Amino acid sequence: MGDGDEASGGAADGGGTGGDEPAGEVTGEPAGEVRGAFAGQGAGRIKVELDGVPATLLWNLAHRAAEARRPPGNRLLDDPYAVDLVDRIDYPFDRFGSTVMAQWHALRVRAFDDEVRRFVAEHPGGTVVALGEGLETQFWRVDDGRVRWLTVDLPETVAVRTALLPDAPPRRRTVARSALDLEWMDEITAADVAKGVLVTAQGLLMYLPERDAKGLIAACAERFPGGWFLFDALPRAQVAQNQAGRLDARDGSYRAPRWEWGMDYREYPKVAAASPLITQVRSLRLGRGRGLYAIAPFSHRIPGVRSMRMSIISVRFGAAGIRKQDAGE
Repeated sequence: MGDGDEASGGAADGGGTGGDEPAGEVTGEPAGEVRGAFAGQGAGRIKVELDGVPATLLWNLAHRAAEARRPPGNRLLDDPYAVDLVDRIDYPFDRFGSTVMAQWHALRVRAFDDEVRRFVAEHPGGTVVALGEGLETQFWRVDDGRVRWLTVDLPETVAVRTALLPDAPPRRRTVARSALDLEWMDEITAADVAKGVLVTAQGLLMYLPERDAKGLIAACAERFPGGWFLFDALPRAQVAQNQAGRLDARDGSYRAPRWEWGMDYREYPKVAAASPLITQVRSLRLGRGRGLYAIAPFSHRIPGVRSMRMSIISVRFGAAGIRKQDAGE
């Protein structure tokens, strides 16, 4: 089922595809005092305090910014908002260690961006629901001037996001809920569904038990007929390393939150079993990077490498009343 890693997420050679200037501006100062998320503000910088899984948004932000700071023509991701946010936040980003993974992270982000752009092009005025978005700035990288965007995240994370990246209704809104609290779906109207809905879960499902992750996909298939679901999955060996504490900082300064679910590169077709409403499952190809990362588009074919490779999975749901057997799967 699906076309495997032959589905292209957009090859990159040198500069990024997200080269357009942001379609909007981050306006306004942080809105007042946000308890539990900010420890204070001084000298124009904001001190952020987050723990556990919510703190991973800062790791992701730091790595996007590190790649975006590279010279034009020698970077894989244009993300001026990420650079701006790192400069505005008072946080010891060095606790995460080296940003040597910035290029790999940029390839992952670009695969997501390219698939979201594909959705936006096919569904003008459609809605993207970004689950567990953190301080991701994808909206500005893919905005076509019409797409509607709903961020769904935990209350402590939303407090940070809305202070640094204020909402701009009606096109860009935020809801403070767990992704597993399905009441967020009530924010999506029948008119929204008719125009198309894409749900993204970048860096989220690995923190959920497999049953909950697949249950979330199935719930989206039920509520958003004709929709898309986009997520990433870590190989089982890497999840085992995380659970054993091997990815924590050696000096004890940082303990990585524990992952719950892993999926090896050949397992992605099994996602279809989550719901009979799933009509297609594709594993996206990574773009081309610099140096050793030039092999990224072919990493799924290289023994030893493919077993350590993160998978980025695009799922399609059947239109109302259409199940996979009706779609000829």
